[in-house]
Amino acid sequence: MTEIIARFRTLDGPARTIERVLLMALTLVGAVWATQVQHYLPWAFFNEQYLGLFLALGLSPVFLCVRASPRAPVDRVPWYDWLAALGALVVGGYVTIFYPTIAYSLGILTWDKLILGGLAVFLVLESVRRLAGWALMWIALACILYAKFAWLLPGVLYAKGSMWGRIAVYLYLDSSGIFGVPLAVTASIVVAYIFFGAALAAVGGDKFLSDLALVAMGRYRGGPAKMAVVSSSLYGLVSGSAVANVVVDGAITIPMMKRAGYPAHLAAAIEAVSSNGGQIMPPVMGAAAFLIAEYLSISYGEVALAAAIPACLYYLALFVQVDLEAAKLGLAGRAPAEIPRLRQLMRRGWVFLVPLLVLVYTLMLSNWEAGKAGMLAVVTTFLVGALQKETRPSWRGILDAIESTARTMLDLVAITTLAGVVIGSLQLSGFTSKLPLILVSMAGGNVFLLLVLTAIVSIILGMSLPTTVVYITLAVLVGPALGQLGIVPLAAHLFLFYFGMLSLITPPDCLATYAAAAIAKSDFWRTGWTGMRLGIVAYIVPFVFVFHPALILRGTPAEIIVAILTASAGVILLGIGCAGYLFRPLGWVRRSWACLAGLCLILPPLSWLPEVAADAVGLALGGLLVAMEWTATTRQETAPA
Repeated sequence: MTEIIARFRTLDGPARTIERVLLMALTLVGAVWATQVQHYLPWAFFNEQYLGLFLALGLSPVFLCVRASPRAPVDRVPWYDWLAALGALVVGGYVTIFYPTIAYSLGILTWDKLILGGLAVFLVLESVRRLAGWALMWIALACILYAKFAWLLPGVLYAKGSMWGRIAVYLYLDSSGIFGVPLAVTASIVVAYIFFGAALAAVGGDKFLSDLALVAMGRYRGGPAKMAVVSSSLYGLVSGSAVANVVVDGAITIPMMKRAGYPAHLAAAIEAVSSNGGQIMPPVMGAAAFLIAEYLSISYGEVALAAAIPACLYYLALFVQVDLEAAKLGLAGRAPAEIPRLRQLMRRGWVFLVPLLVLVYTLMLSNWEAGKAGMLAVVTTFLVGALQKETRPSWRGILDAIESTARTMLDLVAITTLAGVVIGSLQLSGFTSKLPLILVSMAGGNVFLLLVLTAIVSIILGMSLPTTVVYITLAVLVGPALGQLGIVPLAAHLFLFYFGMLSLITPPDCLATYAAAAIAKSDFWRTGWTGMRLGIVAYIVPFVFVFHPALILRGTPAEIIVAILTASAGVILLGIGCAGYLFRPLGWVRRSWACLAGLCLILPPLSWLPEVAADAVGLALGGLLVAMEWTATTRQETAPA
């Protein structure tokens, strides 16, 4: 984390003015577009023209803000970075100005398209290298080289190959390249929700959410850890970014958990897993959730509703393990004097619930466009903040929120344009049509084996790619194969989303765990394996809702209710087995017993085992274990010393 922070410059004078103007323009242009003002303009405006402007404003500040290497100056911008920033403005501005003409001659290679296409690809690769490191850049470069030299490879990897000029122009101007769906969703939807989070912080709403979690959980055993779970899920409503959750929430909750008696590695793992859940917690999930709605041509509210039950099961398993870990460590709740009073908290903070209610209503009930709903939430946040003197934002605070939104957007603009480079290269080479055939042939028509292979590929890709990029890649490459085998499309896309998200807590390359371990000063590997245990449900539930769509609200009311009740009981038993504690510490035999009972309740209907039989076995095993442990513990407590 220190290395990443050290890459940013601290500018002043004219350079700082230019930097700030570009950053604020990025947020404001994105915010205006998200409100769909363009539909009311008296002239036609291509979506690609807006994306060109957004790309120009999103890439050029990268070269002003971020140093090319540790040896580059910190307080000034070198001449080559000024040129790179100017180049970003040119490649984006060219599309903004000339796209109405370009649209009718995309297949014609001209010198201006060739030069600007090569420059655009270079700037995207360099911006990602500066912001996210070498790994992402090498992956994208490998895809470009494959599009060129695929004719040298044997077997299924063989392809005809393309000329350098065709590759550059295709990646630059085609809707499957840089200006594809990933950048479009980021520029029209995600920007609104990052702005929402910045607006909430500007009026003090983030502290209200943390205090609300403290009121709800602070008095119980392991209260600080439970507060971390609740506050991270609440912060996930406005963030959807695991690393952002860890950095914002973890700076408060991890030291609090350590002071309460949690070991450093456990405190870090709890925060990492809690924060990672923010990506799957409705109403505002990770950026990939908006892409699911786009790919399936359904409303975002439908995606969020489908993801609600799996997200609750994820947090239920985490909550159970956190509570049992606290019991195992003998931790008590916080003193009443340290907990804010709910009445006082709500008296000054109830206004912060209004933007969340507005967001839920517009997304879930009124089916507004996601970007438009997000911007209404931003406006509502500033309005309700202005109602009270202590939360009223100053003009400086509003401007800082606008600038901080853009700084967060820099990573997303670079990464989503890189995703366009990767997807465009693979589509140009024809690889996108081959991978489904490869996986299907390896699976031999076995749906479960195909899902296992897909899950492994998702986690491996996620070790070097962000969740959004993993989802986009697999939605294009593997989504059709899953659909061919009869899987419900929404379940298939949520499956890809989940396993792309899990890479953030799965060692060896898990960014959320890295960030949490750095804050806690704990051993990374111990933190990583503990995080996998705490997040165990996320590795299991996606397989369940693929075969049993009732968990994503696809089925009759009776099927949905039974699925929720049995899965909840199964998750609790699974948490008991993973934590190794019920009323007293459990040995490995009884831990395995609890896990087996939980899996029987969670499992979807199988051809050789009816659902009723599996649920009956799970309930019997779980009930017997709880009764035996309760009896044994009661005897120990009542036995004479």
